[in-house]
Amino acid sequence: MILSKKAQQIQPSLTLAITAKAKKMKSEGIDVIGFGAGEPDFNTPENIQNAAIDAIKKGFTKYTPASGIMELKEAIVDKFYNDNGVKYNTSQIIISTGAKQCLANAFSATLNPGDEVIIPIPYWVSYPELVKLADGVPVFVETSEANNFKYDIKDLEKAITDKTKIILVNSPNNPTGTVYTKEELIAIAELAKKHDLLILSDEIYEKLIYGNEKHVSFASLSEDAYNRTITINGVSKSYSMTGWRIGYAAASEEIIKLMSNIQSHTTSNPNSIAQYASVAALKGKSSDMDKMVQEFKNRRDYMVGKINEIDNLSCTNPEGAFYVMMNISKVFGKKSNDSEIKDSLTFSQILLEKEKVAVIPGIGFGMDSYVRLSYATSMENIKNGLDRIQKFVLELK
Repeated sequence: MILSKKAQQIQPSLTLAITAKAKKMKSEGIDVIGFGAGEPDFNTPENIQNAAIDAIKKGFTKYTPASGIMELKEAIVDKFYNDNGVKYNTSQIIISTGAKQCLANAFSATLNPGDEVIIPIPYWVSYPELVKLADGVPVFVETSEANNFKYDIKDLEKAITDKTKIILVNSPNNPTGTVYTKEELIAIAELAKKHDLLILSDEIYEKLIYGNEKHVSFASLSEDAYNRTITINGVSKSYSMTGWRIGYAAASEEIIKLMSNIQSHTTSNPNSIAQYASVAALKGKSSDMDKMVQEFKNRRDYMVGKINEIDNLSCTNPEGAFYVMMNISKVFGKKSNDSEIKDSLTFSQILLEKEKVAVIPGIGFGMDSYVRLSYATSMENIKNGLDRIQKFVLELK
């Protein structure tokens, strides 16, 4: 029997694979420190929890419109206007089961077989696979640590062909924490206008910025940028609601209508209770987010400082999200006992086996000279884990 050739081409997530192995070791009583987390380690704020409980008690446990409840769409419209200076109508909003479904819907609604999507390296692991599932072709543009892992506008333009449909922008970025400036985004917007391309702007880490830069929503740059941008966002990262699975997208009515039609035939509506909780998240005033952001900044500062003190390791200072890309290229060719470190995967595997520390191989993000560490874990774990990494690297021969 011949199964789906498309499905067979989809690569498994290295992030999930390493995390699963670390969890298995923990379940066996092994003292493993995991730096793979892609979610805040804080509980959902109490006002949001209470809104969900209230929704259950009021009987809001039935099907909702496939593209989401009006109350949440209105809260999202207000959010875009107040936070980003962008005016949408509720007909330009879709609510989905996480930002990942928004991305899948967006690619399915815009791509025809062979259409190309430009993606910067390093990239979040699911971008290329989601493009492939929609019959698109991922086209990668290398970025450099010297340029803070941002698009070089000349390299970006070289990647454009007559098949290019979308330029993908992710700011703040997973896995690098890079935040694009307004001027840098304008340069990309002008290129998209010149070549008549769509922009897919993934802004899920919008609230998690620690440096001097401010988040700029791509659609706010100009009328032209507004018309050609699909903005992806959600409540998962900002409000510590990863398991609630609520993401949302904003775009032209034409694109949102297509996305909504696709969703109506795949998953239908996102969880009703989580939608009402998300209304409370977007409308509520909570000090929990400020505390979370400050704690992430403290952890980032410690992690960056410590890594750059370790011989043969280095990293840049991420301005957003909660990840650090650690440069491990100087340990390639070295050995731990008889095991040689050849790439990011062997580094991660040997580190996990020997020191019981889980990091994510950079090859999963398209950049093999790095590994990703998340600081969405306690300061105690960060200190202990980095001490183990330091011991591991110092003992390499």
